[in-house]
Amino acid sequence: MKMSRERLLGNLRGSNAIERVRNYGIVVSFLAIFIVLSLTSRVFLSSQNLIDILDESAQVGIMACGGTLVFIAGGFDLSIGATFALAGMIAAEAAVGHVDPLAALVLGVCVGIGVGTVNALLTTVGRINAFITTIATQFIFYGVASVITGGLLVTVTNRSFTTIGRGAVGGFTYQVIAWIAFALICGFVLSRTSVGRYIYATGGNIEAARLSGVRVGLIRGATFVVSGFSAALAGVLSVSRTATGEPTADMGIELTVIASIVIGGTSIYGGEGAIWRTMLGVLLLTLIGNGFNLLNLDPTYQEVFQGIVILAAVAVDAWARRSKT
Repeated sequence: MKMSRERLLGNLRGSNAIERVRNYGIVVSFLAIFIVLSLTSRVFLSSQNLIDILDESAQVGIMACGGTLVFIAGGFDLSIGATFALAGMIAAEAAVGHVDPLAALVLGVCVGIGVGTVNALLTTVGRINAFITTIATQFIFYGVASVITGGLLVTVTNRSFTTIGRGAVGGFTYQVIAWIAFALICGFVLSRTSVGRYIYATGGNIEAARLSGVRVGLIRGATFVVSGFSAALAGVLSVSRTATGEPTADMGIELTVIASIVIGGTSIYGGEGAIWRTMLGVLLLTLIGNGFNLLNLDPTYQEVFQGIVILAAVAVDAWARRSKT
């Protein structure tokens, strides 16, 4: 009896240690890389470089906030890259068609909400696996974006179209401000509202949540809608900045978004995660890229390093899950 009690206490201590690593390892990693770059590069701590890091992180950060909600609710969204491109393409196409620039950008965001709704219906009402659903819709939406323009670029000449994408307040671009505001809203919903508790409950144990009266289909579906909105918001900010819509804009950006979420300690199995940790995950990946550029290191090693970090984050999450069972 004594041995079993000691073993149980040992398992609990091990479980708590692994969970602390998952929850706060991103803080230690971020601070470590920040300190190393501060000591090895004179340029790193310049105000312009730090602002550039935030600006470079913003679009991925916006998408990662929406994606975090999907992950916590037990879902998965691979279509965000296609949504990003499609929303930007439609906004650019509308602006070229003499629609008011602001209305064109709003139209692009509405497209993202529509895409998210399609994913929500397929995964909840249709009961199709989220991974398979969003792979399929990713191909569909990339295809739609190409069909709209015949695969060609769409250039917007109206200067008003770039006001939001290139505007700034106090040195911070509108997209950085949008990222911070969106992250604060998502963080508040997750930590301070009943909806947030329902999201955690749905991802943690869907059957227990259903028996407790949580409308799990509605909750999980809502996270897909928010994810679509966030991808479209990032997409229209991007196209507003470049004044060019591209059917395959930033193809592969969804992998960076998912990597940021996982590195931030959000569980790929659902039920665990936080917006502030996702933000640190986004910034960590950006710091790595920024550091490699400032130190003139071979970019090939950057990919290797990022891959190791992602594997470590997934392994810690798996160990934390296993220690609970």
